[in-house]
Amino acid sequence: MKKQKGFTLIELVVVIIILGILAVTAAPKFINLQGDARESTLNGFRGALQGSNSLVFSKAAIAGEERIADDTAWAANTGNTDGVDIGTATPIKTVFGYIPANSTDIANAMDVDLSEWVITGSGPLVISPINAPAATCHFTYTEATTNTAPTYTLYTPGNNDDPFAC
Repeated sequence: MKKQKGFTLIELVVVIIILGILAVTAAPKFINLQGDARESTLNGFRGALQGSNSLVFSKAAIAGEERIADDTAWAANTGNTDGVDIGTATPIKTVFGYIPANSTDIANAMDVDLSEWVITGSGPLVISPINAPAATCHFTYTEATTNTAPTYTLYTPGNNDDPFAC
């Protein structure tokens, strides 16, 4: 009788099937595609807001309205109660030339639908994707002050201790 050397075809197929099942169930735990997608979306929104703010500031500077502090000061300083014309249906009453920290003006300046985003806060706005854990996957937008431009502080798994938080 011959001694068997190696695996039979059936044994090989069974091992491949078992490895496939393990890969399908374990891979999502290690890859975290959904969290990476949320983080990329968050970075994209932050970049779009920064770009919009640059354009709004440019328009405000051209109009000479980049030093107006708030809504009350608009009428007193310029006689213009409408705000800066940014090419959308509604002008924006800027804060030191930048977009105020409220969802209405952000949506207007960026010309976006914010239904996919959760925006909370007054002062610094906390902005996160709609199905993301807002506590660990967001950025804050703080409007400009007399001497500082607006700030965009990103808080995602890339800069905290939990790699699966977003």
